[in-house]
Amino acid sequence: MRLLLSGHGASRGSALGRAHLRLPHVLDVAEQHITQDQIAEQLQRLHAAIAATRDEMHALRQRLHGALAKEVGEFLDLHALLLDDPELLQGLDQLIQAGRYSADYALRLQRDRLAAVFEGMDDPYLKSRMDDLDHVIGRIHLHLHQRAVETQGVAGQILVTDNVAPSELAQLQSQGVVAVVTSAGSTLSHSAILARSLHMPLVVGAAHALQRINDGDVLSVDGASGALIVNPDPSDLRAYQLRLREAEREERELGRLRSKPSRTLDGSDIALYANAESLDDVARAHVLGAAGLGLYRTEFLFLQRNQPPDEEEQFQTYRDVILGMNGRPVTIRTLDLGSDKVDRSGLTLPHEGNPALGVRGVRLSLAHAPVFETQLRAILRASDYGPVRILVPMVSSREEIIAVRRCLKKVAAQLREQGHPVAQRLPLGAMIEVPAAAIGMAGFIGLVDFVSVGTNDLVQYLLAADRNNEALGELYSPLHPGVLRLLAHVIRLGAEHGKSVSVCGEIAGDPRLVPLLLALGLTEFSLHPATLLEVRRCIRASHLQQLRDNAGKLLQARSRSGIERWLKRNSA
Repeated sequence: MRLLLSGHGASRGSALGRAHLRLPHVLDVAEQHITQDQIAEQLQRLHAAIAATRDEMHALRQRLHGALAKEVGEFLDLHALLLDDPELLQGLDQLIQAGRYSADYALRLQRDRLAAVFEGMDDPYLKSRMDDLDHVIGRIHLHLHQRAVETQGVAGQILVTDNVAPSELAQLQSQGVVAVVTSAGSTLSHSAILARSLHMPLVVGAAHALQRINDGDVLSVDGASGALIVNPDPSDLRAYQLRLREAEREERELGRLRSKPSRTLDGSDIALYANAESLDDVARAHVLGAAGLGLYRTEFLFLQRNQPPDEEEQFQTYRDVILGMNGRPVTIRTLDLGSDKVDRSGLTLPHEGNPALGVRGVRLSLAHAPVFETQLRAILRASDYGPVRILVPMVSSREEIIAVRRCLKKVAAQLREQGHPVAQRLPLGAMIEVPAAAIGMAGFIGLVDFVSVGTNDLVQYLLAADRNNEALGELYSPLHPGVLRLLAHVIRLGAEHGKSVSVCGEIAGDPRLVPLLLALGLTEFSLHPATLLEVRRCIRASHLQQLRDNAGKLLQARSRSGIERWLKRNSA
């Protein structure tokens, strides 16, 4: 029987396939006691399952390349670290040895114990890490019984589940899964961001999907609107084929925009820079006609290693990125590492109570002066190969900028004394992610040459809503009056002081929000290469002056729905 369901479109694209239901993970294991002479056997089973899970994570990590190595790799690394957590492992051994429980039941008991600890935490970010623990324990349980991990997909299937981890998406796509539907999740979660990068249709928040869709049902998914049709009829299938033809036509049209300027209908040029973290991203940015790199992430060099990279390794990496952009400016963000990222170098503080508000970004760099100076030396040496800008993350005060400038001046003088050619002037920028930095920007705008707004963190700090917490999916949104007014303030202040302002968060890559950002006065976007051409098309269809004339009404909106109505009226 035909059935209509709906969720939130998180990654555009259309798909038609058979539904494969994966019910929420519950470790349903009956209590089982063992005898003294079975202890060694159960310990061996458990340790073998943990080793197999660790090998599986490592093998998947090794298969990742390019941008996925960073996005997916972080989650795999976190799961790998959980497998070495003494609290998890020692507790399991103790339950088997002292409690005389089977390996299966010990795994369930230890999971429930840790879940109670997570549930008792006030911080939503740490609470949400229970999902990671369940993912790891679920894999161990499957290996205990030598069963395949549930992320196995079949070509033509559409996965319907409660939630999906970022680490699963690339694997599912490689197996031929054509779309994913989840009953929970947020359109701005890491999984949604990765799905968009993979061009994999994703619908989240389809509350009744697991109850109303049966395993094997034919399912039509529209990742743009969030519409789901179970057992589509002939007219639905015709509409699906039409969407596919329109998507093919759109792709051809976008291809023709590669060499076109990012210019509005009334003749204003808008700069489209690319975000990058690998040479693959750099190559794509170059081919798509990006004005340069607005954000090159450097932390991937520091992850998955026992000590920070030396100056020569960093220099060669930055030099190759600069050469890859062939004379277009490259903005290198200094190390943005915190205890929320997987770090084995010993730089970050272990077990910070709230890593999102901890020692990260510029705070971490200034706390480790030798490491910071090494990175600055490498960037300055690479600056002889093309135009470079330095972007400092997590700035919250004037004093931090002064400290960075002092360090930069010292390192440049040392390099010149040692005979290294260094660019005469490197623009220094501040990343605006902390509300205090946005509100108090007038206090340090004179010390920087440009600013870049990291809206992903700015929104979550401003709204006190973790973007990875599925319970806060509706609250975490850039379409909040407070967010827009603060963003307008930053853009206006930059213009008044003659300093360029770019936005490098996810909203810069959302074509639907182009009119809004143009109305607020933004002239520089920094976005993932995957959406660059779509944003360029929206810019070319926009009339800049008309949008800015309507900015007053946008900033007067008192709710998200009011902002959405403005967008509907002012979209091309």
